[in-house]
Amino acid sequence: MASDTRELESITVDRTDGVVTITLRRPEKKNAADAAMWNELLAEFRAIATNSADRAVVITGAGGNFCSGADLWQGASGEAPPHQLTAMRHITDVCLALHRIPQPTVAKVRGVAVGAGLNMALSCDLIVASENARFSEIFAKRGLSLDFGGSWLLPRLVGMHRAKELALLAEIIDADRAEAMGLVNRVLPDGELDAFVDDWAARLAAGPPIALAMSKRLLNNSLAVTMEEALDDEGLSQTVNFGTKDTIEAIKAFMEKRDPVFEGR
Repeated sequence: MASDTRELESITVDRTDGVVTITLRRPEKKNAADAAMWNELLAEFRAIATNSADRAVVITGAGGNFCSGADLWQGASGEAPPHQLTAMRHITDVCLALHRIPQPTVAKVRGVAVGAGLNMALSCDLIVASENARFSEIFAKRGLSLDFGGSWLLPRLVGMHRAKELALLAEIIDADRAEAMGLVNRVLPDGELDAFVDDWAARLAAGPPIALAMSKRLLNNSLAVTMEEALDDEGLSQTVNFGTKDTIEAIKAFMEKRDPVFEGR
């Protein structure tokens, strides 16, 4: 098992057998994202997007929580904070970098996932939650409106009226209710969470990288295109797939009654 772990100021990045696990690591703040964490996440998301050795991504939090949202800006001693619009543009860059990752992404959620922390999880392709997880679009209780893509993500995941319920009331909901609303894919006993996500991540990492990236892009764009445009995009994507060695390998493996070995070529 090939593994490489780097511990940065606010996150830990582990690469094992094609799976990149990013752990938000400010447990004393329930992993609230400060300036250092935003900077580190932006750099890692952009690096992953162009690294063919990275086949799947898991985002999780240390200390029993996922992320409690954005922390107050903390610069060096005596340093003036940036204008709020400038700070928000930086957070927007992080959100877009996560959204643009072509590899499958999984959020593994324990404890709180609120505010920008919830929307970071929702920005992932799949969400697996512990039964102890709690979720909230907490912004209204802080005198704020949605950010980190919440206004775009929520209606697509749960419908407009449920999205407004979550945003306007800012209630904290448990994992079972989140699953019933369509916010998460699976809810598991806490002791089963790690093994389940490890299995999903390994299966995703073993999949055909180009084809998975194509499917992810098609689904992300689906609500912004017509049926005709979607069919055209599907045709172009399949044309690309049929030109890859992975499709040839898949057909050969089927004929030989074995599992295919995909290389992303």
